[in-house]
Amino acid sequence: MNIDKELDTSGLNCPLPILKAKKALAEMTSGQTLRVTATDAGSMRDFATFAKQTGNELLEQQTVGNAFIHVLKRR
Repeated sequence: MNIDKELDTSGLNCPLPILKAKKALAEMTSGQTLRVTATDAGSMRDFATFAKQTGNELLEQQTVGNAFIHVLKRR
């Protein structure tokens, strides 16, 4: 999968990972992908809700060790 931008929000709690992802997506063009690494367990639910509310596509979510990886595609 081609990733256009990566964002590390490790150590940040809700709502900061979402707010930083929202800002990063705003700087991207339609169709580009953003990978967000978070350590907040609530981010799994938060990013799914964020994608539904904003129309951005949630391509992938996975847990790697104590990190939660989210891949979003800009609408």
